Amino acid sequence: MKPNAAAIQIDGKRLARELDDLGKISAEPFPVVTRVVYTEADLRAREFVKALCKEAGLAISEDAVGNTFARWLGSDPTLAPVGTGSHIDAIPNAGRFDGTVGVLGGLEAIRALQLAGVQPTRSIELLVFTAEEPTRFGIGCFGSRLLAGVLGEEAGKKLRDDRGESLDAIRTRAGFHGELRSVRLPQGYYSAFVELHIEQGPVLEQKNLDIGIVTAIAAPATLHLDIEGEGGHAGAVSMTRRRDAFLAAAEIALAVEAAAKATGAPDTVGTTGICDLFPRAVNSIPSRAHMEIDIRDIDGPRRDSVLLRVIESAGEITARRNLAMQSRVLNSDPPARCDSAIVAVLQKACQSHGISYEPMISRAYHDSLFMSVVAPTSMIFVPCRDGISHRPDEYSSPEAIARGTLILAEALRDLATLPD
Repeated sequence: MKPNAAAIQIDGKRLARELDDLGKISAEPFPVVTRVVYTEADLRAREFVKALCKEAGLAISEDAVGNTFARWLGSDPTLAPVGTGSHIDAIPNAGRFDGTVGVLGGLEAIRALQLAGVQPTRSIELLVFTAEEPTRFGIGCFGSRLLAGVLGEEAGKKLRDDRGESLDAIRTRAGFHGELRSVRLPQGYYSAFVELHIEQGPVLEQKNLDIGIVTAIAAPATLHLDIEGEGGHAGAVSMTRRRDAFLAAAEIALAVEAAAKATGAPDTVGTTGICDLFPRAVNSIPSRAHMEIDIRDIDGPRRDSVLLRVIESAGEITARRNLAMQSRVLNSDPPARCDSAIVAVLQKACQSHGISYEPMISRAYHDSLFMSVVAPTSMIFVPCRDGISHRPDEYSSPEAIARGTLILAEALRDLATLPD
């Protein structure tokens, strides 16, 4: 840091305005935000963010799936940079703060450091991840998974949208070319990575705290079940003769709840988020059921034991009901422990400004989960109203976002500026 560097000042009004402007780039009218990856709205949003980065003098590059890198060069470009960033894609009927706070807040942090006269030794890079949300391809964080090397190049053909189109075909049409193997970052690419994000939960607001400093990130296991029974007329088939796929699915959903609760740990959660039936007619017995189940924990072995219990319960239930079942574990990601040195930097920044904070666990998973494979990582949470997220009424105040951005800026400065 230059001896005459000024205090860091966050332009909260500009940041709030840019968040609103980005929120209006949507497939549906504001305040609803729908930006599914590689759609027209997603591509326009990318151009909006890149234009702001160019105005800030950042050097921009993109990889084969559209992960976007905007770099502010440090005095020694040979050193591994410090990274920050998040995502701008949004599930249907979402809000304007999830992910975008970490992208535009990361940009504002860099602009504030520039204005303050900070000259970092390491470069500082803003990373806009492709497709944190699982909406289009059924798997979350596929951009950061590829960056971390936990998803292989076969994903280009295997990952398909609900129309059956492959990731490779769709990304190419959107203008992103190259082999997927080129996306992977080398170990140590970043010296540190810090993601700013809304909490997506009520803890900070309920405790009247300004900042959450994330010490661990829970990871999901995703289980798909396909149950095959026998259809028939709802009036003509007696109850004793039925092989109803949905009734088995209903029992399995309750088994998910029971298995998660049985651990006794508050960090174990299980959710049956999808249950599709065939033929979906009120007067026809369901002959098929497709279930998608999400099980999460910050303790990997405990999460996996719940997953196994659910699979065993599903097998027992379908066998008892004389049904066929196929199961597939789509992913079983390892949880992440955040880097203690970065956590200490964040705590120091909060203390220096008298900003209240609490170490906390992220039960939602984020791109930082996979960046922790590549580099030391942590996250900054800011409160959101009533803990609401993934809805149009998702809200975090300009003041809360500005405070989080200030802590991010100070952390980036300290992590990127080496002693003389």
